[in-house]
Amino acid sequence: MAKRETTRKTPARRTKAAGSESTPKVDPDGAPTCPEADAPRSTPPAAPKPRAAAGKKAPTRPDTQTLAIELARSMHDDKCTDIVVLDVRGKSPITDFVVIGSGTSDRQMHGVVQNVRKVGDKLGHAAWRSDADDQSTWLLADFVDVIVHVFEPNIRAHYDLEMLWGDAKRVEWERPEAVVRNRAGLRAGEVSFDH
Repeated sequence: MAKRETTRKTPARRTKAAGSESTPKVDPDGAPTCPEADAPRSTPPAAPKPRAAAGKKAPTRPDTQTLAIELARSMHDDKCTDIVVLDVRGKSPITDFVVIGSGTSDRQMHGVVQNVRKVGDKLGHAAWRSDADDQSTWLLADFVDVIVHVFEPNIRAHYDLEMLWGDAKRVEWERPEAVVRNRAGLRAGEVSFDH
């Protein structure tokens, strides 16, 4: 069999057309180049700042610790138990705060994550992503600086994230006006002398 010779045809160089102001540039292979590629590069324009609707003030964005506390309070309002807020700043390259809570059912846990996302949106921190495992025993809402985990209690005990971040500082999140009462309706430290 005879070997075929192939030749590459290079496009003819364009010449200055009548009335045009510039000659198109070509690369070393003779292919035309984009004129914008040769233009001096400048920094990209800054992203536009969000504007408030007419007559409304733009919501102020709280710091991440305040966000974590508000998300924990929302979880408490939705009947999550054993809620912990861990400050992992300087210990985790991924996030600043981890909020962990236990739910009672998959339906309740999904509701908690939906409400947590709404609270984040109201505070100006939209959730970047939410996720759940196949059986809805571990749900997650990622606000980048704060990550919320909602576990089924047995799965929470298995993964034991509190132990993973055992050296992290725990943040108080409970509302100051919340009064803890025991089953008898007494405040902590009170004694009943009913006969």
